[in-house]
Parts: sequence; structure tokens; C-alpha cells
Amino acid sequence: MMLQTSSYSMVLSLQFLLLFYDLFVNSFSELLRTAPVIQLVLFIIQDITVLFNVIIIFLMFFNTFVFQAGLVNLLFHKFKGTIILSAVYLALSISFHIWVMNLRWKDSNGFVWTDGLQALFVFQRLAAVLYYYFYKRTAVHLGDPRFYQDSMWLRKEFAQIRT
Repeated sequence: MMLQTSSYSMVLSLQFLLLFYDLFVNSFSELLRTAPVIQLVLFIIQDITVLFNVIIIFLMFFNTFVFQAGLVNLLFHKFKGTIILSAVYLALSISFHIWVMNLRWKDSNGFVWTDGLQALFVFQRLAAVLYYYFYKRTAVHLGDPRFYQDSMWLRKEFAQIRT
């Protein structure tokens, strides 16, 4: 079953909205360090949006003809970077959020940055940039009609996997 253009546009818009929220929280959450409850809520929603984006990508995988033809390995091989990076980014984000909230909850007016927290912050933000790029690329790439119909490209891929 081919992905309809209108539903693909809606799903893509939702994915970009969730990515924008993640970027917004990464950019401006430090401005709310004196309001730890609000920051905690923003962090929880941020982690949920990353999880939702991963779920949406997998739902898009399940909707492809490639998946329905049993070529799950082809999809995984083609998009494994995005899948792994999304998991790493989610783990880094949750770790950073837990650590920063543990430090700030006790003294929200203080400016507390340990060396470890600073290193985790840098790695989480670097992973965020890679996550945004690869996730966006994957979401747009999954709009390719070749994934939703039988084609010579798919038959060649299937032949390579069988041998």
C-alpha cells in the first residue's frame, strides 16, 4: 500500500514539529534553571518527543512495501545509523536531564556545573546535531515511492540478500 501524499505530509510535519520542540528545549532550557519544576516538565516532554519520533519512524518502516515483502534487514541496513543515533541521543538526553535536575533541584539559584556534567552536556548537544540531521534525512527519504511499491531496485536488493 502506497503512502498517501497527504498523510505523508502530515506525518512529516509532525516529525518536524517534534524535532523543533527538541531543538527549542535544547536551546532555551538553561534560561529556566531557576524554575526547576518547569524545566523538569520540559525535559520530560522532550524525552517523550524523541521517543515518539522513534516510534513514528518504525511505523513508517512497517508501512513500506519493503518491510511487508520481508526485507527488514534492508531497511535496518539502510537506516541503522539513524536508529542507533536516535537511541544514543535518547540515552544521553535522559542521562543529562537526570543529572542536571539532581544538581539543580537542591539549589536552583546556584550555577552548578561539574566537569562530568559539562562533558555530558557537550556529548548530548553534539549527538543532538547529528540526530537532527540523520532523523530529518531518514524521514524525507522514507517518502521515496520506491519503498512503497515493487520495483527493479527492490528485486535487485532481494536478489543480493538471497545470495
